Amino acid sequence: MKSNKLRELLNSNTPSLGTHVASPSPDVVEIIGRTGLIDVVQFLAEYGPYSLSELDHFGRALELYGMSGMIKVDRENRSFVAQRAIGSGIQNILFSDVYDVADVEECVASVRADTPLSGGSHGSADRRFAGYGLESGTPEYVQALDECVVALMIEKEAAVNDLETLLSVDGVDMVVFGGNDYWMSAGKPGNARNDPNGTREVMMHVYRTALSMGVQPQAALGGVDQVQAMLDMGIKHFCVGNDYFMIYQWLNENAGDIRKLLAS
Repeated sequence: MKSNKLRELLNSNTPSLGTHVASPSPDVVEIIGRTGLIDVVQFLAEYGPYSLSELDHFGRALELYGMSGMIKVDRENRSFVAQRAIGSGIQNILFSDVYDVADVEECVASVRADTPLSGGSHGSADRRFAGYGLESGTPEYVQALDECVVALMIEKEAAVNDLETLLSVDGVDMVVFGGNDYWMSAGKPGNARNDPNGTREVMMHVYRTALSMGVQPQAALGGVDQVQAMLDMGIKHFCVGNDYFMIYQWLNENAGDIRKLLAS
C-alpha cells in the first residue's frame, strides 16, 4: 500500500502546501508535480464533470511525483465517490455541505475500514490502491483506510453554530471554511464579497475552535501576505490557487495589456 504524505505531515506536525484543480487531467497533476513545491493536490470534483477512470489516472500522476491527493465531493453521492476516489489512489477526502453530527458520522464511516475497531463502512474492494485485489482486506489495507485524512467543509450556518459538537466526532482530521455557502445558508448571499471583515471573523472563529479541539484547519490562501498571521495562530496547512482561475487571471493580466497596445 502507498504511504499517505498528508497523513505523515499531519502526524509529524509538519506544514503542508496544497493547490486546487478543477480539471481531472493527470497532465495538470504532472505539471504541478514538476514544480516540486506542492504536497497535496485537491481535486474539486464537486464543481465539474469527471469519470471514474479519470480518477485512476489522477491517482497514478500523484504517485509519479510523490504527492498526496484530496478530493472535494458532493453531498448527495459522497460515500460512493469517496470510496471510489480512495480506490483510485486519492487518499484524502474533503466532504462538502455537512450540517450535523449524523452527516459527520456518515462521512467518517464511509472512509474508515469496516472492522470492529475502525467502526467504518468501507469494506474490502479490489481496486487500484489495493493492487487490484492483491492487497484487499489485509491488515495493511485496513491501516491505509484508517490513515485517510477526513476533512470537513464548514460552510453552513448550522455547522458553524454547532461546531464543537461536529468536531467532537472521532475521526475528523481537518476543516476548511467556505464563505459563500455560509452566507447563503445564513440568508445573506453575496456577503463573502460584500462583508469581507465579517467573513474573516467567522472564518477565524472556525479555525480557532478547530485548533482548540486538536483539528487542523486547511486555510485557502489568496496570497503569500496572509500566511504569517495564520502561522502565528498555529495553522500549518494551506491550499493556494485554482487552475481555472489562474488561466483566467493570467490572460486578464497579460492578454489585457497586449490588447491595450493593439488598440493604441
